Amino acid sequence: MKIEGLMKSPVHTVKPQDSVAHARAILEEYRINQLPVVQNRHLVGIVTDRDLRDAPEAVEVAASEAAHASRTQAPNPERIPIEAVMTANVLTLTPGDDVEDAARLMRRERIGAIPIVERDALVGILTRSDILDAFVLVREQQGSRRGMR
Repeated sequence: MKIEGLMKSPVHTVKPQDSVAHARAILEEYRINQLPVVQNRHLVGIVTDRDLRDAPEAVEVAASEAAHASRTQAPNPERIPIEAVMTANVLTLTPGDDVEDAARLMRRERIGAIPIVERDALVGILTRSDILDAFVLVREQQGSRRGMR
């Protein structure tokens, strides 16, 4: 089974300069856990709900270590850009890759989603839920074929 039949498209995305608060709002509104970060349709990173939840503390620690001083208040999520907390080296696949390969990659790397790119542009996203849906679909099809005999 190919990824193109299961991936979600179009994809909700953010830009590197968007705020952590903006990204959190998108995740909550659409009930999703990952957002590809794009610039001119090109994938430059990915940010997860965990990245966003931990962002103020992570930025505070980084700033504290850089300045060798501690702050008394966490940074404001409205002022933290996505590029400060995103993962830049993103694992990707293409629409023509097999879902089985995606499942193996997700399991091995312990990730919940894989951006799908074609000709260097983001065209979709495949999530753990999409793979579970495919598994259920295949099992249902196998069950209905057995019942037809």
